[in-house]
Amino acid sequence: MSELVLIPTPIAEDTPLEPVALALLRDQCLSLDVLLLVEEHKVARGRWLKWGLQREAIERFVLYNEHTAEKMKVQVLKELKSGKRVFLLSDCGLPAFCDPGQDLVDLCHRNRIKVTATPFPNSIALAIALSGFSHTRFNFCGFVPVKMPEREQWIWNELKNSETQVWMETPYRLRKLLEELASGHLKREIFLGMDLGSPSEKLLRGKAEAILGQLAEGEKREFVLVIAPAGT
Repeated sequence: MSELVLIPTPIAEDTPLEPVALALLRDQCLSLDVLLLVEEHKVARGRWLKWGLQREAIERFVLYNEHTAEKMKVQVLKELKSGKRVFLLSDCGLPAFCDPGQDLVDLCHRNRIKVTATPFPNSIALAIALSGFSHTRFNFCGFVPVKMPEREQWIWNELKNSETQVWMETPYRLRKLLEELASGHLKREIFLGMDLGSPSEKLLRGKAEAILGQLAEGEKREFVLVIAPAGT
């Protein structure tokens, strides 16, 4: 199954790897249909062995960092298009959040290749990483106000900011928010991360009106909305 999987790793050196990520790597790291991308070989090797993962897989590590990303992302895309599953690990923390993996995630979205992640406890950072949008700077705007006219004023005031934005809303106002953005002819792309980290996870990226068309009537889900920076 062709997909890019972001695998967050612990910040502290001696912290165990999250159980779902550990089980996934243990089960699939030796498969010829899997490509393992790591940030630095020495760091990845040391942590890999501490987590008790198969030593034989270390020989299959492919470096993906600020020095190799520009050249490697095209090759990785070819591997994905051929049906490979790609696991992206950073030295520590969440891949594609303020690191070169962002461009790879963006490339996958543009080529309609599935992107997902093993569990991560912060939905805001996870949604930003999964969006693939540039986020050297971003604004967390919190929850959209409920009542008019404050709601309408808040939406369009926030949209004056050209940086990446993160909005939150309640599940039963998901469609309403998308309709408001679509009716205003928002030109920027949005990313909708629904039920993040759960079996029912659903990730959509595109213009608001296009995403509206992909929702079932009455669909209600926990979600985080990320708005692309202006001009992208």
